[in-house]
Amino acid sequence: MRLGIFAKTFVGTSPAAVLRATREAGFSAAQYNMACSGLAAMPDAIEAQTAEDVAATATRIGVEIAAVSGTYNMIHPDPAVRAAGHARLETLAARCRTMGTRLVTLCTGTRDPDDQWRGHADNHAPDAWRDLLEAMEIALTTAERHDVDLGIEPELANVVDGAAKARRLIDDLASPRLKIVLDPANLFEIASLDEQRRLVSEAVERLADRIVMGHAKDRTPEGGFTTAGRGVLDYPHYLGCLRAIGFDGALVAHGLSAEEAPGVARFLATTAGAAGFRLEP
Repeated sequence: MRLGIFAKTFVGTSPAAVLRATREAGFSAAQYNMACSGLAAMPDAIEAQTAEDVAATATRIGVEIAAVSGTYNMIHPDPAVRAAGHARLETLAARCRTMGTRLVTLCTGTRDPDDQWRGHADNHAPDAWRDLLEAMEIALTTAERHDVDLGIEPELANVVDGAAKARRLIDDLASPRLKIVLDPANLFEIASLDEQRRLVSEAVERLADRIVMGHAKDRTPEGGFTTAGRGVLDYPHYLGCLRAIGFDGALVAHGLSAEEAPGVARFLATTAGAAGFRLEP
């Protein structure tokens, strides 16, 4: 397993700046964001040289590009906004393998028109699921065309708000390119330790065949987000569940400051080692 971090954690608009900081903080993988190349996160165009620079820099510094962020609101209430997201996904997917990865991470979306990470009552309506299926079919066609995989993340505020809906989407679409990014802190807000462990265990078991990346942040007792290792999330349990299914992807920290990154790397390395993982250098 590799320890990774959102590249956007670090200040910089060049691959060299953010990937060097990634390595110096103790991580050997990154979830890349095109903002780290001085572009929009979902740009309208990516030059071939830009993508080549990401891969060359990653190789030189010794950081694996575990994924590239391709999040957009897949069930935005305005179809034109969804269409623009699909077009930008095409742009990103076309350069993904040149950058050194085959995984694009997605956001299954919300009916909230302003914030793709904010929940909405209409996320649970039948037409939201219908629109998600339509959007995912388009995205999977794009993925097939460019030989990449798509990683969705169960997230309370999104239409895929837990492991059950993630499994339903996998079964409905029946595409081997649809993968799971699992963040246990997105499975609950406030929960007892027993309930938290149950949710994490069930998610890992239900989605075991599709989990390609783990995320690492935490929850405060009041239900807010905090840095991995500083909240209530039972990390030994989470990593033990991943170890039990033979997980060998990247564990990617986010929701932290650049100053916190070295401490988080040490925390994750210690906890992963105790769970039986062998960490790639």
